[in-house]
Amino acid sequence: MSRVLHDIALFNGRLVSCREPILALGHAGVFTGWGVFTTLRVYDSVPFAFERHWDRLARDAGQLNVEMPPDRDELRFRLIELVKRNQCREARMRLNIVRAAPGLWTPPRQGQQSDVVAFTAALTPGPETAALTLQADGRHARTPFAGTKTLSWAHNLTLYENAARAGYADALLLNELGEVSECTSANVFAVKDGVTLTPPLSSGALPGVTREVMLGELDDAVRESILRTGDIHEADEVFITSSTRELVPVDRLDQRPLGSGTWPVMERLRVRLREYIRAYVESARA
Repeated sequence: MSRVLHDIALFNGRLVSCREPILALGHAGVFTGWGVFTTLRVYDSVPFAFERHWDRLARDAGQLNVEMPPDRDELRFRLIELVKRNQCREARMRLNIVRAAPGLWTPPRQGQQSDVVAFTAALTPGPETAALTLQADGRHARTPFAGTKTLSWAHNLTLYENAARAGYADALLLNELGEVSECTSANVFAVKDGVTLTPPLSSGALPGVTREVMLGELDDAVRESILRTGDIHEADEVFITSSTRELVPVDRLDQRPLGSGTWPVMERLRVRLREYIRAYVESARA
């Protein structure tokens, strides 16, 4: 088993060994990418913002005709059991809701159930700053599935791998209108004149949980706005956000440096985010 992946997984309410085969050959959800997922950060044995992750999963599952588990609180309890069993007070967690079917060519039918698979892994350190490369037409904002976090993730992984091979931390994706959307697995923010801006969901971005907290909980000067490449070049600060990485400053877009090399607004927001996380964890543990 990988040194990163922990030994125990959750499968339909049972704690099982990660070595145990649980999904059969021909499983429709696995072989077609028919399902949804989310990645949570575990702080002090607490899956952070689980309720927000659940709400997004439920929205995406509804888009894809994927049946959600019937009881949110029961699932949260099982996930905490998984964390305790793996003894991972600080970790990342992947939660998958996979469309279940007897065979790959089985036609859809009403009331189709899903398999729930979750596992945890060690946190891996990332770069202190991120350099991005621009990717045209990386998002299609007008599709009804824009912003849906599905198991069909190969296009994101390919764009990420291409960027990594070229020496970048990620790709900054433009939509078909030339608007900034997001990165392959992170939302993007630009600071201009003290105001922190992030693309609206209409630009094709995924509604990240950290993005949601940033917009609703931390500062009134965090807002949505359509952004273009010029706005990124002219910004005082640029940073990206995700559940596992929190906030990461961006210092370069392709070969062009960004900002002044300092990120005072981002650092202030990072402090507030960590205060919010700490308060959530304390409340959950209580």
